[in-house]
Amino acid sequence: MRIKWFSLVRITGLLLVLLYHFFKTVFPGGFIGVDVFFTFSGYLITALMLDEYTRSKTFHFLAYLKRRFYRIVPPLVLMVLVTIPFSFLVKSDFRAGIGSQIAAALGFTTNYYEILTGSSYESQFIPHLFVHTWSLAIEVHFYLIWGLIVWFLAKRHYSKGQFRGLVFLISSFFFGLGLVSMFGRAFFTTNFSMLYFSTLSHSFPFYLGAMVATVSGISETTARFKRTARLWSSKRTIAQMVLSFVLLLALTFLLHFDHILTYLFGFALASLFAVMMIYAARVLHEKTEGIAEPKWVSFLADTSYGVYLFHWPFYVIFSQIAPNLLAVVLTLIFSYLFTVLSFYIIEPCLIGKQPVLLGVSIDLAAYKKPFIGVVGLLASLTLVTAAVAPYMGSFEESLLVNSLNQADANLTQTNNVTAGDAKALSSIMIIGDSVTLRSSATFTSQMKEAQVDAAVSRNFSEAYEIFKNNIDSNTLPSTVVIAVGVNSTSNYEEETNQFVEALPKGHRLVFVSPYNAKSLDAVKAVRDYEKSLAKKYTYVTLADWYQVALDNPDIWGGTDGVHYSDATTTGAELYVKTIQQAVTAAAKKAAK
Repeated sequence: MRIKWFSLVRITGLLLVLLYHFFKTVFPGGFIGVDVFFTFSGYLITALMLDEYTRSKTFHFLAYLKRRFYRIVPPLVLMVLVTIPFSFLVKSDFRAGIGSQIAAALGFTTNYYEILTGSSYESQFIPHLFVHTWSLAIEVHFYLIWGLIVWFLAKRHYSKGQFRGLVFLISSFFFGLGLVSMFGRAFFTTNFSMLYFSTLSHSFPFYLGAMVATVSGISETTARFKRTARLWSSKRTIAQMVLSFVLLLALTFLLHFDHILTYLFGFALASLFAVMMIYAARVLHEKTEGIAEPKWVSFLADTSYGVYLFHWPFYVIFSQIAPNLLAVVLTLIFSYLFTVLSFYIIEPCLIGKQPVLLGVSIDLAAYKKPFIGVVGLLASLTLVTAAVAPYMGSFEESLLVNSLNQADANLTQTNNVTAGDAKALSSIMIIGDSVTLRSSATFTSQMKEAQVDAAVSRNFSEAYEIFKNNIDSNTLPSTVVIAVGVNSTSNYEEETNQFVEALPKGHRLVFVSPYNAKSLDAVKAVRDYEKSLAKKYTYVTLADWYQVALDNPDIWGGTDGVHYSDATTTGAELYVKTIQQAVTAAAKKAAK
C-alpha cells in the first residue's frame, strides 16, 4: 500500500542534503536532511513490520532482509563502479586508499572506517568519495538490529495489541538511549565527527519514527489515528506539513556542524519536525482519497535514495574541474541518469520483473551480454584501481612529512633550552592548521625563532586548548599567532574573543585571517571580525592572509582553494611573510 504524500518527506530529506552539499555556506545545517531520512525509515520499516504481524501473526526475517538487499545493494554497487572511471578526471589524491573506502562502503562500515581513520565530516580538503555512505551503514545497522528484535518478539505470539505495545516500549528505550548518548557525549568531545558517525548516538531518529509508527501505521492503523484523521481538517493537516517543512528549513540556517547545540538539541528537533511531517502526510492520505499524487512527486521520491548515493562522488569530482554552479548541474544530470538506470531497469531485472520506463515495457534480453560485459569491465577497472592506488595521497604525505619535521624542530628547541641555550627558545608561538603545517619548512628557514604547533583540521576550540595549556603552565611566548579559522566559520566571534580575554598581560596576539576560495563569504566574515579586534585592541594584530590570497590568484591553480599550490615555493613564502610582517608590526605596539 503506497501512502500518498510520504513522497514529500523523502523529497524534503534529499533537498536539505543537496542544499547543504551544494551551497554549504548558505545552508550550513542542511546535514539534518539525513535525519529526516532516518526518521522516515524508522517509521516506514516499523509500520510494515506491524502490518505483517497483524496479517499473519509472524514476521519473516529472511524475506525482510531480501527486500532490503534488493533495494539497497544494486544502486550502491553501481555507484561504486561508475564513480571509479570518473575519478580519473581529478588528481590521484582522490583515489588514495580507495580500496579501503570501497570495502567499507560495500561492507556497511563506512561510519566506523571514518572514526578509526580520524576523519572529519566537514573538514576534509581531499574528501573521501564514499564518505556519504556512513549514513547507509547506520541505516543497515538499524535494519539488522531492529529486524532481529521484531523477529524475536514475533516468535512469542503476542496478541496484536501486546505486540504493538512492546514495539513501542522497546523503540522508546532505544530512542532514549541514543538521545542520551548524543547529548552526554557532546560535552566530552572536540571532534564532533566521531559523535556524528556513531551508530549508538545517531540511531535515535529511527526509533522515534518507530514509536510514531506504532500509534498510526500504514495498512493497519490504530483507533487513535482513525479518530485524528476524522477530526483534523484538510487545512489543518496541510498547515502542519508546511509548518514542519518550514521548521526543518529554518534549522538549515541555524545549525552548524561543529557547534555543541546541534548535538544537544539540533538533531532531536530535526527528528521531531520530521515525525510531525510524516504524521501529517499519513493523515493527508486519508483526507485526499479521490486525489492522486502527481507523477513528478512520485518520481522524485522514488529516485531520492539513488540520487543521494550518486550525487556526492559526482559533486566532489565535478567541483574540482568546474565552477560550482556548473558542477551542481553536471552532478544532478549524471545522478538522475544513473539513478533512473538503477531504479527502473536494473533493480526490476534482478528481482525478476519486467522493467518499465515512462510507461513502456523494456525487453533487455538482447542487451544481456553487452550489459554483463560493461559490468565486468567496470569491476575490473575498480579492482585494478584499488590495487594500484597509493595508500596516502601526495597532499596528505606532504602534511605528514611537515608534521614530523615540525616535531623534530620543536624537540630540538626543547633540548637546546635544557642544555642552557636560552636564546633558542622562541618568543613567538604559531598555533595553526593544515595551511600552517604545509608551510613548516619555510617557517624553519625564515622564522627560526618561532615555535610552530600545527595540525590538520584544527579549529578555534582546539587551538584555544593549546593556548590555555601554555598559559596554565606559564610557558606562553610573548607573541602568540593564531592561524586557524577555515574549520571554524561558525560562532567565530565568541571563539576569537576567548583568546583576547584570556591573553595574559605583557603578551601580544596575532590573528591570521583564513582563506577558502569556495567559501569566501564565510571566511571574509571571520577576517572582518578579526580586523575589528585589531582596531579595538593595541595588542591584537591582523596578518591578513585572506587579502594576500586574493591578491595572488596564481598560487591557487589546481588546488582545493584552501591550500596553496606546492608547484612552487611562492605560496609558502607569501604565507610566512604575511605572518612575519604582522609579528614585526605587533612588536612595535604595546603589549597587553
